[in-house]
Amino acid sequence: MDKIDFKTELKHLYQPGSRDFVFVDVPAMSFVMVDGEGDPNTAESYRVAVEWLYSVSYAMKFASKDLGQDYFVPPLEGLWWADSPGDFLARNKANWHWTMMIMVPDFITRTMFDAAVEKSAEKLTEAPASLRLETLDEGRALQIMHLGSYDDEGPALEHLHEVEMPGRGLTFNGHHHEIYLNDPRKTAPAKLKTILRQPVKPA
Repeated sequence: MDKIDFKTELKHLYQPGSRDFVFVDVPAMSFVMVDGEGDPNTAESYRVAVEWLYSVSYAMKFASKDLGQDYFVPPLEGLWWADSPGDFLARNKANWHWTMMIMVPDFITRTMFDAAVEKSAEKLTEAPASLRLETLDEGRALQIMHLGSYDDEGPALEHLHEVEMPGRGLTFNGHHHEIYLNDPRKTAPAKLKTILRQPVKPA
């Protein structure tokens, strides 16, 4: 049984360069999602959200083998925003809102998702109220590979917001989107790889 690696199958989405922001057309994709707010480094709700996302995702992966399918669980992703844009660029994380998520292949059914939630509930605390399977359709976006610590993303985002987007006649069309290609528990901050993505539309 071949094992699908979506980072390879969808190379244009998961392997941008690190020099310049480039356009990408993102298709509608399904995700397991959990919403929350607060500093991801200290908020218990963030830890619980990520724990549930991985548990449900791996349960669905193992169940997919009954369909003759196997795949690597895609990387953790996050949508981030703040009521005041300044809080976001200034890294005032206590004021951040987030939706953490993991992509779900199109051969995973809602029945499989529901069964995975039930299985996860046998070993985890109560599921977050916002845990769900939902489609995200971002469409046209600009993205770049950020190399290094998450806290060093500020200059790239400032350049995107103040130079790239205005220079191309674009404005925001969704929340800031990050895709985490490394496990920060096992990777030195300087070696972290994070895709920074911003859905856009004509201004």
